[in-house]
Amino acid sequence: MTSPADLLRGRGIQVTAQRLAVLRAVSSAPHITADAVADVVRREIGSISLQSVYDTLGLLAAEGLIRRIQPSGSPARFETRVGDNHHHLICRSCGRLVDVDCAVHAAPCLTPADGQGYEIEEAEVAYWGRCPDCVADARAADTASSATRRIRPRPVGRAARVTSRARRRDDTPTA
Repeated sequence: MTSPADLLRGRGIQVTAQRLAVLRAVSSAPHITADAVADVVRREIGSISLQSVYDTLGLLAAEGLIRRIQPSGSPARFETRVGDNHHHLICRSCGRLVDVDCAVHAAPCLTPADGQGYEIEEAEVAYWGRCPDCVADARAADTASSATRRIRPRPVGRAARVTSRARRRDDTPTA
């Protein structure tokens, strides 16, 4: 396994504490946001501006050391899984994002019906739905709410008649 410093040097990128910390942060948490990277880096090396984090993430993505993905309605996320053409499963409920291998073949693994002369290098696919945890939570909530929606039996006996008479008197319009 290549060290982060060697990865940077191999791309001709100057090795700095900030760049190393950003690369380690992305390596430690797949699909991490820039804000989360900044938090991790600050815990590791102290102060760093959010702009420096964005600049470093942009540089690393441009050099192919990390991949930037931006699901619709979500902040950009970063991962170190590069070089393959994998896709993502995204939970609409909690935002969880996980990798999934290409459905067929190698990159780009999907070919458009009409490429219109483009040289296709990669296909980016996002599968949207709900993760297993959110499905289970929804089922549990449905079960709990259906249990509370069950029709309760009407009271029987004197208490029911009194309540019924009292209700009639209260509902009678007054002049």
